[in-house]
Amino acid sequence: MSAEQGIKLLSFTGKMKVLHLSWMAFFITFAVWFNFAPLVSVVADTLGLTKSEIKTLMLLNVALTIPARIIIGMLTDKYGPRLVYALLLAVCSIPCFMFAFADSFEQAALSRFLLGFIGAGFVIGIRMVSEWFPANELGTAEGIYGGWGNFGSAAAAMSLPTIALLFGGDEGWRYAVALTGVLSLLFSVIWYTNVTDTPKGSTYFKPKQGGAMEVTSKGDFFLLLLMKLPMYGALALLTWKLSPAGVSLLTEQSAIIAYVGLVLLFLLEVKQTIKVNGHVFKEEVPEIHRYKFRQVAVLNVLYFATFGSELAVVSMLPLFFAETFGLSMVYAAMLASTYAFMNLMSRPGGGWLSDKFGRKKTLLILTAGLALGYFAMSEITGSWPLALAVATAMACSFFVQAGEGAVFAAVPLIKRRLTGQIAGMTGAYGNVGAVVYLTVLTMVDYSTFFLVIAATAVVGFVTLLFMEEPKGSMTEVREDGTVELISVH
Repeated sequence: MSAEQGIKLLSFTGKMKVLHLSWMAFFITFAVWFNFAPLVSVVADTLGLTKSEIKTLMLLNVALTIPARIIIGMLTDKYGPRLVYALLLAVCSIPCFMFAFADSFEQAALSRFLLGFIGAGFVIGIRMVSEWFPANELGTAEGIYGGWGNFGSAAAAMSLPTIALLFGGDEGWRYAVALTGVLSLLFSVIWYTNVTDTPKGSTYFKPKQGGAMEVTSKGDFFLLLLMKLPMYGALALLTWKLSPAGVSLLTEQSAIIAYVGLVLLFLLEVKQTIKVNGHVFKEEVPEIHRYKFRQVAVLNVLYFATFGSELAVVSMLPLFFAETFGLSMVYAAMLASTYAFMNLMSRPGGGWLSDKFGRKKTLLILTAGLALGYFAMSEITGSWPLALAVATAMACSFFVQAGEGAVFAAVPLIKRRLTGQIAGMTGAYGNVGAVVYLTVLTMVDYSTFFLVIAATAVVGFVTLLFMEEPKGSMTEVREDGTVELISVH
């Protein structure tokens, strides 16, 4: 850990320099990932998109992020956040430029699908920040990282329409989108030349084996496989949405190939999980080296409801305000950005509350608030004063994002060497939530959509009762065989 004590936001040295550069990298990934939503109406006019095609692009935008977060989590644990973040920022600028200069729905669809990969960047910084901050500051530090970085979506919503107008003409949006790609490419170099994976003298613990998450008991082995099913379910749901039963982007034959591919991929994952964890059936893992995968499962469900709903709501809120109150899309997008704007304080607030009052208690209160917040949003109609509707969205947003901060205040305290993979899986569940919620949105009205999210938050609250407050220490073994105890409170 960095020797400097406390979180000094105006400092740009040691661990604070790493924290600031981490949230900046995350900020850029979100600005790139969400550069479509605020420009949706002009993009639709230029490319001649139908309402159905717009919704398809929104779905594609979050599709690849589900497997990407798992893959990026594994790569981060193996190769370190310095290299992996730099490569992600550089490589993902390519589909960003592809989208900026797309001239058909098919080209836009492919680039939005590939851009889903940049949404995995979040996972990398979670591991990086956990290497530099002690447990008693970790919730706040991860909250700042998540909240300030997440603000990239609000910054895109507020600035990109104006930038597009400055470039002028019907094609102004193309330059605004391309600008986010340039930022991504430039920052990959800044990141790589300015950070290290750990403070000087610290050990970067890596998984014993790659290819699957390690578990430490028979029960956890089966729970791990069970928790993989919703991720494949979400990808199958996306395939169905893109098939002739949905928007016909895929032919029936292509959809069948995709379904078969998902089944084969799952079987391959089961085989890999057995390869990495088969030893738990032959001998018990010593108590000192165990961790409870149940903790991961609970956090997955909570992130489904928190970040999943945020992703879905950020995508649909401009349209919701425009249609409910008869506003122009530019004004509606500005109002909707207040939802994501809350991230600046809410997510660090959730992390700080966790550091101060405990992980479980904070999550219980925030999840209850989340359910009530979405219930209130389900009641919004055109007869409401606009200011009250915006205030309700902002209040709901506080619980959503503070909940996200509280989830990731707990994630790095489960097993250090697996932090990237745990963050990847929990993060992927956020995207599973987004896919499920956005699919629900295509079938029901706005009020029912918000009620569905509120119901899943109640499920999250019940699941949370099975979580244990992190206490004591994590055990990791250095390469020389010596044991290191890492405090988790």
